[in-house]
Amino acid sequence: MLMFIGGLALLVVGANLLVRGASRLALSFGISPLVVGLTIVAFGTSAPEVAVSVGAVLDGRTDIAVGNVVGSNIFNVLFILGLSALIAPLVVNIQLIRQEVPIMLGASLLLLALGLDGRLSFLDGGFLFALLFVYTAFLIVQSRRESQAARDEYAEGAVPSGTGGWDSRLPMQLLLIGVGLAALVFGSELLVQAAVGFARAMGVSDLVIGLTIVAAGTSMPEVATSITAAIKGERDIAVGNVVGSNTFNILGCLGLSGLFSGDLGLVLAPSLIAFDIWVMLAVALACLPVFLSGREIARWEGGLFLAYYIAYAAYLILAAQQHDALPAFSAVMLGFVVPLTIVTLVVVLIRRPAASASRD
Repeated sequence: MLMFIGGLALLVVGANLLVRGASRLALSFGISPLVVGLTIVAFGTSAPEVAVSVGAVLDGRTDIAVGNVVGSNIFNVLFILGLSALIAPLVVNIQLIRQEVPIMLGASLLLLALGLDGRLSFLDGGFLFALLFVYTAFLIVQSRRESQAARDEYAEGAVPSGTGGWDSRLPMQLLLIGVGLAALVFGSELLVQAAVGFARAMGVSDLVIGLTIVAAGTSMPEVATSITAAIKGERDIAVGNVVGSNTFNILGCLGLSGLFSGDLGLVLAPSLIAFDIWVMLAVALACLPVFLSGREIARWEGGLFLAYYIAYAAYLILAAQQHDALPAFSAVMLGFVVPLTIVTLVVVLIRRPAASASRD
């Protein structure tokens, strides 16, 4: 337990240092605040996922590597957005609906298509990682068309403000990046070792541990960022952080992990292809009707997201232990809860088109 807590603490501290140093360094070289926010800040909060997944691949624990990404994406939407919306209804920026969520959906569909053969090859990883560069280049080109007012607005929430702070000098920025990366490397090693120990002690697979404990642990930077943004009233940032991180997790984290996997590639467990990746895709799809219904995530919708994450985690635990309650639990979820949720979201989407149009 101490190893897990220590590894998690190093991941959170390392991610914060990396984000601060990289953001300051980028701004020092005149890179747009918009690009810094959508790339370095979003990617920085996903750095623990990268560190843990790559470290797990190097240790031969590919189930943890893939489960960490899939589980983190599910956790980010259902738990983080759900909890943030309970704090304050989350305003959804129109750009997220028109651009970022479709990109996240496309990345999720691509992962499903590439994984249908049971593995992500070295070439698959390279393709995903190349798409990350294409996405980043697209954001850079797009940022040049942004108005100065829009850049200033995003800069206030996405990057540290001020130019004369203690971290305004290049040596300090490089030091922050170096210390942050070192903390991520050591933290990921501790977290993976602790996760393997948990799996053996509880008698569950590496995949289940990756989908739950490791996924939640590596998502702590996203938790801190989104909840803080919701409390401060920067509610669009709370949503954008999650969507951007999910895209990076698939393209960057799995892409880099695939490149480190060598000729064998990342082997995907049958249960991951048959269930968990589909859940991740369904969660991404659920964002569209929720986001479009008045362009905000209401408190009751946040509570619904949070309840679904609890149900998902409960299913994983029951399935891992082959519990007698599993058939009844599955029947209730598939036969009643899921259909009722779909009907409710459709009704809300139909009844609130005027609110969405008026905000445009």
